[in-house]
Amino acid sequence: MAWDIEWSKEAMRSMGRLERKNTERIINKLESIRSDPRKFLEKLTGYDYFKLRVGDYRVFVTLIYDKQIIFIETVDHRKRIYK
Repeated sequence: MAWDIEWSKEAMRSMGRLERKNTERIINKLESIRSDPRKFLEKLTGYDYFKLRVGDYRVFVTLIYDKQIIFIETVDHRKRIYK
């Protein structure tokens, strides 16, 4: 069963600022992990988030297991997202 994807307002704003090719890559990657996201996500040390690497961009995600939702917290370039 595929997981649903939900976006925070911050993540939607971030996606709106990116170039079209980068947004397409991120969306395609998220669609490809819907079947089993735990296999592709990496836990962030000290946080409740998981990260997904898409080229030079990082997607911070919260997994809601009981509803099978991939909640996108934020999206940004790797040089800015960890600050």
